[in-house]
Amino acid sequence: MLQIITDINTAVNNLVWGIPAMVCIIGVGLYLSLRTRFIQFRKFGHTFRVTIGKIFAKSGAAEGAVTPFQAVCTALAATVGTGNIAGVAGAIAIGGPGAVFWMWVSALLGMCTKFSEVTLAVHFREKNQHGDWVGGPMYYIKNGLGPKWRWLAVVFSVLGILTVFGTGNATQVNTITTAINTALLNYNVISSDSVHTVNLVIGIVIMVLVAMILLGGIKRIGRVTERLVPFMAVFYIILAIGVIAVHIENVPGVFAAIFQGAFAPSAVTGGVVGTMFLSMQKGVSRGIFSNEAGLGTGSIAHAAADTDDPVKQGYFGVFEVFMDTIIICTTTALVILCSGVPVGYGSAAGAELTISGFTATYGNWVSIFTAVALCCFAFSTILGWGLYGTRCIEFLFGSKANKPFMLVYSAVAIVGATVNLGLLWSIADTFNGLMSIPNLVALFLLGGTIAKLVKGTDGK
Repeated sequence: MLQIITDINTAVNNLVWGIPAMVCIIGVGLYLSLRTRFIQFRKFGHTFRVTIGKIFAKSGAAEGAVTPFQAVCTALAATVGTGNIAGVAGAIAIGGPGAVFWMWVSALLGMCTKFSEVTLAVHFREKNQHGDWVGGPMYYIKNGLGPKWRWLAVVFSVLGILTVFGTGNATQVNTITTAINTALLNYNVISSDSVHTVNLVIGIVIMVLVAMILLGGIKRIGRVTERLVPFMAVFYIILAIGVIAVHIENVPGVFAAIFQGAFAPSAVTGGVVGTMFLSMQKGVSRGIFSNEAGLGTGSIAHAAADTDDPVKQGYFGVFEVFMDTIIICTTTALVILCSGVPVGYGSAAGAELTISGFTATYGNWVSIFTAVALCCFAFSTILGWGLYGTRCIEFLFGSKANKPFMLVYSAVAIVGATVNLGLLWSIADTFNGLMSIPNLVALFLLGGTIAKLVKGTDGK
């Protein structure tokens, strides 16, 4: 039975992340860039003036909303996760160094895609029975395309609910337990016989923490993420820059391998990665898995922002993709490629490859710090996706379903901590791709609306 599920998932995954998906994802990103006259580039400086300035703003948010910065931190909490560490490593291992180039390409177009998602989410949002702002793909499909398209919003919500348990919770908890176990075993704090018990304790602790935060509502989630996300991002980048600085002489060769490998991967990987499409596929899919541009999920958090300007909040989407992929994913790639650790092209790899880049430079003691970083990344992702799942379940069944869903979602942490999740990682990747289909259709059909909203603010 398990083999049948594996075979079906592999077939669907290959279809979802095959040539049609690459064309749709890149095509919609290019289409939206043309409709907005490449707003991600011509307003790049303005984006940073609008977003960075909010970091130091002390003003609070209205009832039922969060500050614009808390909104972007909640969205980043979900995107800056194991995809930045394990996902990049996997892309390089299977697609070669050239996968990083295609990750950049998807991010440059994805900045406009995420801008469009956030702008539409704020423009078409509505208030629920508790007075909270709610929005996202299901709402801009329903309110932007009209009642006849509600079925598409339902499809997105159902796929979203199925995705959050794997992508947002179980796989993230599994990453946390792996990181903690590695650090504890390295220093002989625990024995291999006690790993299962430790994992169970970790799962229970995470379950309690997640339930406490999610049940506190959007404001509590925003307060936690605005403190956790900047800390973990800066902490990780500093560690990564240290690795790059130690191996600075390797940087020119690494960039040469990235550009050459994007178009002739076999020349860089010794023939193991044979086609440009494989490199492109892994780079684009892992880039989207990391920054979620095209999935529409991040816009759910932005819809709760205390703002009356959809386009202004949309700039946070540009900033979000830039930080996630261009900065954090690139530093991860450089840690792996500059450190000189053996990659083993053609074989699956995950967080252990990235960690080996750190330990090869700093020594085994750094495993403690990488464990902390991994735990922060994964825990923040659990919170962000918990919000996404709550909004999806609320769209389908109303606010009365929120608390039961949160409790079930929190309890899944125990499953993630104690069960082997090899197949679940692959299934989560498939559902991620499936979620993008209704969202990309909506973005394409609402391209004219996005263009009008942008035109109305140009020159301001």
